Amino acid sequence: MSDIEMATIAAGTVTLHDARRKAGRDVQLEPFEIGVYAVTQAQVAELLGETAEHPRRPATDVSWLRAIRFCNAASEWEGLDPAYTFDGEDVTWHVDADGYRLPTEAEWEYACRAGSTAAHYGPLAEVAWTSADGVTAPQNVGGKLPNLNGLFDTLGNVWEWCWDLLDPARYDDYRVFRGGGFADDAWSVRASTRRGGAPRMHHEDVGFRVARGGFDGSDAAQGWSAAVDRERAAGDGPLPRGWTPRR
Repeated sequence: MSDIEMATIAAGTVTLHDARRKAGRDVQLEPFEIGVYAVTQAQVAELLGETAEHPRRPATDVSWLRAIRFCNAASEWEGLDPAYTFDGEDVTWHVDADGYRLPTEAEWEYACRAGSTAAHYGPLAEVAWTSADGVTAPQNVGGKLPNLNGLFDTLGNVWEWCWDLLDPARYDDYRVFRGGGFADDAWSVRASTRRGGAPRMHHEDVGFRVARGGFDGSDAAQGWSAAVDRERAAGDGPLPRGWTPRR
C-alpha cells in the first residue's frame, strides 16, 4: 500500500465550542500522530479494491463507516492492533490500540490550528481550496501551503470525518466532519466549523484523514468520552427556541 505519511503532534490544549449550549471546554491532549494529507483515492483503492480515477485526489464519497473500515484495514496491513471492533454498525474504539483511526474532534482542531487562534492558519487563498477558486471537484492533495504542523488541506478541499458524535440529543448517531470543502465559502472554511452526517452518509466533498496513538484507559481519550456522549444524548437542560430533539 502507498505509505501514509504521518506527522507527530506534541501535547497541548485546545478549546472546543458547543454552539447549542453556548459553552466552551478546554481539552488537554497527549501527543499523537495525524496524516500529513487526507487519505487519497489511490490509498483507498489499494486497500479496499476500488478504482482510483484520480489517484492523488482525496478519497470522497466515503461514509464514516467506510472510513472506519479503511483504518482497520490499514492497521492490519502494517501489523498494528486495529483500533475498532464492530457489532453490526455499532463501533467500539479501543483507545489503547496503536492502529490507524479517525482523529477525535479535539485532535483534529488542535492539529489544524497549529498554534493559531484565528479562523484560518494562513491567508485562505494560499492554504485552502474553496469556492473562491472556482473549481468543481476536489483537487490533488498538497496543492496549497501547509500549516505550521506540516499538514496540507486541513482547511478546504474536502471536509474530514472525525470520531465524535455531532450532537446526540439532536442528531442521534451523526458523526462530525470538519474543515470545509472546495465548494464552500470562507464562512464555512474555518478551524472551528462543525458539521456532520449519518454514519452511512457519503458526499463528493467529504473525505477523511487518519490518526494514530494509543492511550491508557478505556472508553475515553483525547477529548472524547463514551460517558459524556450518553449524558449529551439525554438532552437535559433548556432547549433553544424552535428546537426539538430527534426521536
